[in-house]
Amino acid sequence: MARVLIIDDSPTETYKLTSMLEKNGHVVLTADNGEAGIALAQKELPDVVLMDVVMPGLNGFQATRQLSKMPETAHIPVIIVTTKDQQTDRVWGMRQGAKAYLAKPITQEVLMSAMAEVMR
Repeated sequence: MARVLIIDDSPTETYKLTSMLEKNGHVVLTADNGEAGIALAQKELPDVVLMDVVMPGLNGFQATRQLSKMPETAHIPVIIVTTKDQQTDRVWGMRQGAKAYLAKPITQEVLMSAMAEVMR
């Protein structure tokens, strides 16, 4: 069981991801923008972060970079979960510190596999 922070501005996507995670015994925390997500990650220190890219204010690439650079959150793996599926987006996301990059829509199997991989 992991504590998972979902940072996504879409209530529908947050609901879908939460359902998949809770079905597999994980505890879910949520934030609907990059700034709130960073603050929650610093406070709660989740085991993994699922990060959307397209959000108002601080986007997912910027938030991932901040989380991966801060000493207190640098150890937390970030998985980018987004509709942005261009190769350049993938490369940029990984350069910001993400440990995995998944294109929406994702299946429960793909999500659980990626989480197991980054939390090893």
